[in-house]
Amino acid sequence: MKKIIALLMLSGCGFTPMFSGNDTDIYVDKISGINGIELRNALNAKFGGARTPDATYKLVVKLDEPTKTYKGLDTTGTATWQAIKLHAHYDLFAADKIIASGNETAAESYTFISYLVAANASYNNAVQNAVSVLADKISTRAIAETQRYTQSDK
Repeated sequence: MKKIIALLMLSGCGFTPMFSGNDTDIYVDKISGINGIELRNALNAKFGGARTPDATYKLVVKLDEPTKTYKGLDTTGTATWQAIKLHAHYDLFAADKIIASGNETAAESYTFISYLVAANASYNNAVQNAVSVLADKISTRAIAETQRYTQSDK
Protein backbone atom coordinates (compact mmCIF):
# COMPACT_ATOMS: atom_id res chain seq x y z
CA MET A 1 0.00 0.00 0.00
CA LYS A 2 2.83 2.40 0.86
CA LYS A 3 4.46 1.75 -2.51
CA ILE A 4 1.27 2.64 -4.35
CA ILE A 5 0.89 5.89 -2.42
CA ALA A 6 4.51 6.84 -3.09
CA LEU A 7 4.05 6.06 -6.79
CA LEU A 8 0.93 8.19 -6.98
CA MET A 9 2.69 11.07 -5.24
CA LEU A 10 5.61 10.95 -7.71
CA SER A 11 3.42 10.64 -10.79
CA GLY A 12 2.43 14.31 -10.77
CA CYS A 13 5.78 15.88 -9.88
CA GLY A 14 7.34 15.86 -13.35
CA PHE A 15 10.10 13.44 -12.33
CA THR A 16 11.33 11.34 -15.23
CA PRO A 17 13.80 8.52 -14.57
CA MET A 18 17.06 8.97 -16.45
CA PHE A 19 16.96 5.37 -17.74
CA SER A 20 13.30 5.49 -18.75
CA GLY A 21 13.72 3.86 -22.13
CA ASN A 22 14.82 6.99 -23.96
CA ASP A 23 17.12 6.21 -26.85
CA THR A 24 20.68 7.15 -26.04
CA ASP A 25 21.97 7.70 -29.54
CA ILE A 26 25.63 8.01 -28.53
CA TYR A 27 28.46 6.83 -30.73
CA VAL A 28 31.55 5.89 -28.74
CA ASP A 29 34.68 6.68 -30.71
CA LYS A 30 37.51 4.14 -30.72
CA ILE A 31 39.63 4.13 -27.55
CA SER A 32 43.23 3.00 -27.89
CA GLY A 33 44.68 -0.03 -26.10
CA ILE A 34 43.28 -3.30 -24.77
CA ASN A 35 41.67 -1.54 -21.82
CA GLY A 36 40.25 1.02 -24.24
CA ILE A 37 38.55 -1.72 -26.22
CA GLU A 38 37.03 -3.09 -23.02
CA LEU A 39 35.89 0.38 -21.94
CA ARG A 40 34.33 1.08 -25.33
CA ASN A 41 32.46 -2.23 -25.24
CA ALA A 42 31.22 -1.51 -21.71
CA LEU A 43 30.07 1.99 -22.71
CA ASN A 44 28.27 0.66 -25.79
CA ALA A 45 26.49 -1.87 -23.58
CA LYS A 46 25.41 0.95 -21.22
CA PHE A 47 24.04 2.92 -24.17
CA GLY A 48 22.03 -0.01 -25.52
CA GLY A 49 24.42 -1.18 -28.23
CA ALA A 50 26.93 0.22 -30.69
CA ARG A 51 25.84 3.14 -32.85
CA THR A 52 27.09 4.40 -36.20
CA PRO A 53 29.35 7.47 -36.45
CA ASP A 54 26.39 9.57 -37.64
CA ALA A 55 24.63 9.24 -34.26
CA THR A 56 23.17 12.33 -32.55
CA TYR A 57 25.99 12.40 -29.98
CA LYS A 58 29.62 11.35 -30.09
CA LEU A 59 31.68 10.39 -27.05
CA VAL A 60 35.46 10.67 -27.33
CA VAL A 61 37.44 9.08 -24.50
CA LYS A 62 41.18 9.16 -23.85
CA LEU A 63 42.19 6.41 -21.43
CA ASP A 64 45.58 6.65 -19.74
CA GLU A 65 47.74 3.62 -19.06
CA PRO A 66 47.01 2.07 -15.65
CA THR A 67 49.21 3.07 -12.76
CA LYS A 68 50.16 0.70 -9.94
CA THR A 69 50.99 1.53 -6.35
CA TYR A 70 51.99 -0.70 -3.45
CA LYS A 71 49.40 -0.89 -0.68
CA GLY A 72 50.68 -3.49 1.75
CA LEU A 73 53.95 -5.10 2.74
CA ASP A 74 54.61 -8.26 4.72
CA THR A 75 57.23 -8.56 7.46
CA THR A 76 60.00 -9.16 4.92
CA GLY A 77 59.17 -6.00 2.98
CA THR A 78 57.63 -7.84 0.04
CA ALA A 79 54.52 -6.24 -1.52
CA THR A 80 51.32 -8.18 -0.87
CA TRP A 81 48.70 -5.66 -2.02
CA GLN A 82 48.76 -3.31 -4.95
CA ALA A 83 46.28 -0.84 -6.34
CA ILE A 84 45.54 -0.17 -9.98
CA LYS A 85 44.27 3.24 -11.03
CA LEU A 86 42.72 4.13 -14.39
CA HIS A 87 42.15 7.71 -15.48
CA ALA A 88 39.99 8.78 -18.41
CA HIS A 89 39.24 12.14 -19.99
CA TYR A 90 36.11 12.41 -22.13
CA ASP A 91 34.33 14.90 -24.37
CA LEU A 92 30.69 14.54 -25.41
CA PHE A 93 29.76 16.19 -28.70
CA ALA A 94 26.44 17.17 -30.25
CA ALA A 95 27.35 17.81 -33.87
CA ASP A 96 30.65 19.73 -33.53
CA LYS A 97 29.80 21.34 -30.19
CA ILE A 98 31.20 19.97 -26.91
CA ILE A 99 28.27 19.69 -24.51
CA ALA A 100 30.13 17.94 -21.71
CA SER A 101 33.71 17.28 -20.77
CA GLY A 102 35.25 15.66 -17.75
CA ASN A 103 37.74 13.38 -16.06
CA GLU A 104 36.99 10.17 -14.21
CA THR A 105 39.21 7.91 -12.17
CA ALA A 106 38.65 4.40 -10.90
CA ALA A 107 40.91 2.46 -8.56
CA GLU A 108 40.89 -1.16 -7.47
CA SER A 109 43.10 -3.06 -5.04
CA TYR A 110 44.29 -6.57 -5.65
CA THR A 111 46.41 -9.23 -4.03
CA PHE A 112 49.94 -9.43 -5.35
CA ILE A 113 51.34 -12.89 -4.85
CA SER A 114 54.52 -14.56 -5.96
CA TYR A 115 52.80 -17.04 -8.28
CA LEU A 116 52.94 -15.42 -11.70
CA VAL A 117 49.70 -16.84 -13.12
CA ALA A 118 47.69 -15.98 -10.00
CA ALA A 119 49.26 -12.51 -9.81
CA ASN A 120 48.36 -11.84 -13.45
CA ALA A 121 44.81 -13.08 -12.92
CA SER A 122 44.42 -10.86 -9.87
CA TYR A 123 45.77 -7.85 -11.77
CA ASN A 124 43.54 -8.47 -14.80
CA ASN A 125 40.48 -8.82 -12.57
CA ALA A 126 41.29 -5.51 -10.86
CA VAL A 127 41.68 -3.77 -14.23
CA GLN A 128 38.35 -5.17 -15.44
CA ASN A 129 36.64 -3.95 -12.28
CA ALA A 130 38.17 -0.49 -12.73
CA VAL A 131 37.04 -0.40 -16.38
CA SER A 132 33.51 -1.30 -15.28
CA VAL A 133 33.49 1.52 -12.71
CA LEU A 134 34.74 3.99 -15.34
CA ALA A 135 32.02 2.87 -17.74
CA ASP A 136 29.38 3.43 -15.05
CA LYS A 137 30.66 6.91 -14.23
CA ILE A 138 31.10 8.09 -17.81
CA SER A 139 27.83 6.62 -19.11
CA THR A 140 25.80 8.12 -16.27
CA ARG A 141 27.22 11.57 -16.93
CA ALA A 142 26.83 11.23 -20.71
CA ILE A 143 23.19 10.17 -20.45
CA ALA A 144 22.43 13.00 -18.02
CA GLU A 145 24.08 15.54 -20.33
CA THR A 146 22.23 14.30 -23.42
CA GLN A 147 18.94 14.60 -21.50
CA ARG A 148 19.83 18.12 -20.39
CA TYR A 149 20.91 19.11 -23.90
CA THR A 150 17.74 17.69 -25.43
CA GLN A 151 15.57 19.65 -22.99
CA SER A 152 17.52 22.92 -23.39
CA ASP A 153 17.17 25.48 -26.17
CA LYS A 154 20.36 24.16 -27.81
